[in-house]
Amino acid sequence: MVTVLEEKKGENIVLLDVSGVASFTDYFILCNGSSTRLLDALAETLERAARTEFSMHARVEGHADDGWMLLDMGDIVVHLFDPEQRRYYALEELWNTGRVIVKFQ
Repeated sequence: MVTVLEEKKGENIVLLDVSGVASFTDYFILCNGSSTRLLDALAETLERAARTEFSMHARVEGHADDGWMLLDMGDIVVHLFDPEQRRYYALEELWNTGRVIVKFQ
């Protein structure tokens, strides 16, 4: 999933292991998109990759126009943000007891 985001020009990608601190998922993937068009493209590409490459169903919530989209795949939850919403919600700070596995600027 991280590779898919990186190849599609996602920015500031973080894979966070929250398995020890969250009961509803094991991993968060956080990623910025520089425009609503890019956020939509990232969500669409991830949804397709989840289905075709990983045999997972991704439930999409939110809209690119709102600056935050979420793809829930059970064990993995992907948060796609515009930079302003990412700063506002500060999930890395909220879940700082999780372990950073991968970080790409």
